[in-house]
Amino acid sequence: MERDKIYSRMAKLCSAREYCRSEIARKIEALKGEDAIDTQAIISQLCEDKYIDEKRYAAFFARDKSALQGWGEQKIRYSLAAKGLEREAIDYGLEQIDAARAQGKMESVLAAKMRTIKGDGQQEFVKLLKFGTGRGYSYNQIKAFYDNYRRGK
Repeated sequence: MERDKIYSRMAKLCSAREYCRSEIARKIEALKGEDAIDTQAIISQLCEDKYIDEKRYAAFFARDKSALQGWGEQKIRYSLAAKGLEREAIDYGLEQIDAARAQGKMESVLAAKMRTIKGDGQQEFVKLLKFGTGRGYSYNQIKAFYDNYRRGK
């Protein structure tokens, strides 16, 4: 496939939703096959033309995962780092999360899990801790939730 056709296809994809460099690089590699096309040149052009913006992608990803999937800061941070984003973009994305909304989502996710956990107090907390850290929440966040949940029961 020609470089211009690949560029046009990637520009169309990027105008429909946010992508990071690594996602687009994989798509270009799949399209170009054996052709000697410079993937990084296409990505650079997409960045210049504002189709790809890693800070914008990080903000979208962080808000989406926090609000919809109930992910905590650590899981979002690790996921963005695994996609190859720089620390500056990751920090920017995490700053865009609505703290009150994220807190409410965390509480609803953990409360739903608490309703399914069986066991005594210590076992209950360990199971909640394992679940919560897997979701990316810190020990302190989980402990504070657990203490409040126990007081409310």
